[in-house]
Amino acid sequence: MTTAPGLALGSPAPDFTLRDQFGQDVTLSAFRGSKAVALVFYPYAFSGVCTGEMSGIRDRLEEFLTFDTEVLAISCDPVYALRAFADSDGLNFPLLSDFWPHGEVTRQYAVFDEARGCPTRSSYVIDKEGLVRWAVHNEGSRQRDLGEHLAQLEALA
Repeated sequence: MTTAPGLALGSPAPDFTLRDQFGQDVTLSAFRGSKAVALVFYPYAFSGVCTGEMSGIRDRLEEFLTFDTEVLAISCDPVYALRAFADSDGLNFPLLSDFWPHGEVTRQYAVFDEARGCPTRSSYVIDKEGLVRWAVHNEGSRQRDLGEHLAQLEALA
């Protein structure tokens, strides 16, 4: 469990506005002062590990919301693919598209895989003040530990 280069724990999280699976803008700083944010970067909609992870978040979403948290899942897939993914798997939390400019936000968080053109399997916990409090970066084939994510959010509550 390490932070990515350029995103030290305690530093301000880079602000962004991305469109969700419904084409609505979601801005990170809109949660400042009211909610912590779990940013979950994932490589591809409909891929095996990503589908399992997003379904896991869906199944435990109530636990995440217990800690006044917003879960924002970010990939470089286009909005239309994210809508199909959400509809197919009943994903009821924001899936954000970092499609164009391709990977701009993912690069700000230092988790863009240039060779594959997608985010790495990485997560950040941003506190209510907009500061990075925790980060984890998993190997592409290794599913993230949602229990650890919840423990980090509980520690902020």
